[in-house]
Formats: sequence, C-alpha cells, structure tokens
Amino acid sequence: MGDLVRQITRPLQIDFLVAASYGDAMVSSGDVRFLYDPETSVEGRHVLVVEDVIDTGRTLDAVLERLASRRPASLAVCALLHKHLTTHTPFEARFLGFDAPNEFLVGYGLDHAENFRHIPYIASLA
Repeated sequence: MGDLVRQITRPLQIDFLVAASYGDAMVSSGDVRFLYDPETSVEGRHVLVVEDVIDTGRTLDAVLERLASRRPASLAVCALLHKHLTTHTPFEARFLGFDAPNEFLVGYGLDHAENFRHIPYIASLA
C-alpha cells in the first residue's frame, strides 16, 4: 500500500477495512469475518480497494458487496497478486500487479498468522 500511494499524484485519503477468511490456517475457511469496518463515508466518492492476493475471491466479494451498498460514485480493485482460482466473482481487478502461483505466499506485507510480513520479498511457504 505504501509503495502504491507514493506513485499516486492526486490528493487521496486512505482508510482500512480488515476482513479475514484464513485465520491461522493456510486454507480459507470460506467464512469471511470483518475484523475492522471503518465508519468513513464513501457515498458519492471514488473508491479503490487495494487487495494483497486474490485467490478464491470470497473475501473480496464480501468486501465489495459491503462497500457497494454504501453507494460510492465508483468502486474498483487493485490487487498485487492474482492466483486466478476464482470462477464465481462478479468483480474483476481493474489494476493487477502480478499473476501468482497457487501457493501460500508470504512477505512484502503478506502474512501467515501475522508472521512473515517483514520479509522484503514474496516467498512461498510450500
């Protein structure tokens, strides 16, 4: 996120919505939990959701559905990595960094049970 916002030259505001479906596991539970949902109004605003990894798409779908109900002027997705595993999501990433293998990835902000975020590169735990 830090690297991304340093490249955007127009005024912007950042807020965080925290959703999880993995917990301590290496496989998604399929149950999306909202751990933090800000009260910032997005009505009438252009919203860019920045996602780390798109794999099953369930978490992203839940986040986008929640945000869309708040009537933003536009809603788009920017994802660092896409595993191309999902076949059911109605939303597509408008901006995509890299295609990714179907492996559990950590580093560069990605974690497993809150560990490994500090690694300055992306690595597989497999």
